[in-house]
Amino acid sequence: MENIIQFVYIASASLFILSLKWMSEVKTSRWGNWAGTAGMALAILATLLKPEIHSFLWIAIGIVIGASIGTPMAMLMPMTAVPQRTALSHAFGALAAGIVGSAEYFLHGANLSMPQLIVLCVEVLLGFLTFTGSLLAFGKLQEIIPTRPILYPGRNLVSLSVFVFSLFLIAYLVIKGGSHPFLFGFIVCLSLLFGILLVLPIGGADMPTVISILNAYAGLSSSFMGFLLNNKLLIIAGALDGSSGLILSIQMCKAMNRSFTNVLFGGVGQILEVADPSRDGKIVKSLSPREASILFEAAKKVVVVPGYGMAAAQAQHVVKELTDVLENRNIEVKFAIHPVAGRMPGHMNVLLAEADVPYDKLVEMEEINPLFPETDIVLVVGANDITNPAARKNPGSPLYGMPILDVDKAKQILFIKRSMSTGFAGIDNDLFYSPKTIMLFGDAKKVLNELVISINSN
Repeated sequence: MENIIQFVYIASASLFILSLKWMSEVKTSRWGNWAGTAGMALAILATLLKPEIHSFLWIAIGIVIGASIGTPMAMLMPMTAVPQRTALSHAFGALAAGIVGSAEYFLHGANLSMPQLIVLCVEVLLGFLTFTGSLLAFGKLQEIIPTRPILYPGRNLVSLSVFVFSLFLIAYLVIKGGSHPFLFGFIVCLSLLFGILLVLPIGGADMPTVISILNAYAGLSSSFMGFLLNNKLLIIAGALDGSSGLILSIQMCKAMNRSFTNVLFGGVGQILEVADPSRDGKIVKSLSPREASILFEAAKKVVVVPGYGMAAAQAQHVVKELTDVLENRNIEVKFAIHPVAGRMPGHMNVLLAEADVPYDKLVEMEEINPLFPETDIVLVVGANDITNPAARKNPGSPLYGMPILDVDKAKQILFIKRSMSTGFAGIDNDLFYSPKTIMLFGDAKKVLNELVISINSN
């Protein structure tokens, strides 16, 4: 039976690796999803075959509770809430790792060797800080708590002190042989506190990167637990989760021209400027959708820039309808995709695929930027920070150096937005005041609907 279990574990690990491979491309992403699901089903089945399990009652109860929570999350949460759902999933996974580690300590803590005790304590530390950090990230993304950085004097010193003190207690516990339940409980509390202190000063715009970093922590926690339980599949799955989360975090930081330390400790996202149309004599031009529709009569090339505003308004299907209307008039339409548009990498790709927008129309930032000068109209649908020219022109801006979509180089910009409010990074967008920019104020779905009707009637 043990040989069968190990064989199934190998098959499960292979499916996890194939899942990551296939999900790296749109054409094979469905296969990747199914492979990951099948791998997890096999892993659970093989674990249930272990002879150490004498009763399935509590396992069945756990499965029912988990399915009762997970199924509504998957079925009912909208695509705009994918980052929140991801944060919750990380929170639950990290909590499970932390609880299992705590159970191992209270059952076998006094009999663990020094290396085992070190692994257990690090696993518990990572698990519980990821749990509270992920919950806080969920709260910020859902706007249950303020999305702006919550800053206070000496915050980095406080956070670092809590972390170092927890490491000191872990070292003391290991040296003393592990037979100090009260001390272990204090380490758990410090881990929970550190997760809160880590995420609290980070702005909502950086939450996707934070979620990815926390994903890496959760994976490492699971991998450490695999070493402790001598479970090879848990080691492999945790390592895959941790490494993929780390790689994604690096890619996101690169896309924003930011470092890990700047994301985690920079406090980016404070409201630095309040948008005011009359500020410094700057003028904002706006039109109704019907008036703006006339501009498309002379257009030959149009680029659509989707952002979180499109996602929040559920406007992707109307964007596809507008694309069809324009193409019927022999207007070339492309979509400019920024690596961190929306709230997670690939967010816009998934939404547009849901609306049946052909994937070959989606052009990445490096390829689309040289095309903007010859573009007649750029239609920005709720994207803010990723189109802000201050990232190129203003050394004093927190966005300076961040690669952006060069929409300001197009011949005409139509910017759909509810108001003149700042983006998620809390920074005013210089593009609003460009002579080439016309604002179309209102809900993205409603504005786009009116555009479609008006263009059809012209």
